[in-house]
Amino acid sequence: MTDIQVTHSDHGLGVVTPAGRLTMVSARALTEAVASLVDQGTSRVVVDLGETTFIDSSGLGALVAGLKRCRQAGGDLRIARPTAQVTAVLAMTNLDKVLTPRASVDEAF
Repeated sequence: MTDIQVTHSDHGLGVVTPAGRLTMVSARALTEAVASLVDQGTSRVVVDLGETTFIDSSGLGALVAGLKRCRQAGGDLRIARPTAQVTAVLAMTNLDKVLTPRASVDEAF
């Protein structure tokens, strides 16, 4: 099971940090966390993947859904600190071209 923390940065960003495995079981929670931020007026979101040990297609789908939701609200979704496994999956699916990984949350925006 994945634990998902939601915080706000000093720069007005929403920061979502999923810890553990981001799979079909937990992807919905990520989608809901991003949607909640957007609904509350925070459309610039960083997903901090530094604690994510595994991601599958459901997790990737949640990231893309979040990206779409943020952009529809006039913002953007960016990713930071992906682990080696997450980086490999992003590269295999070419999603690293759409969701360019950043080294830190601060560098994401």
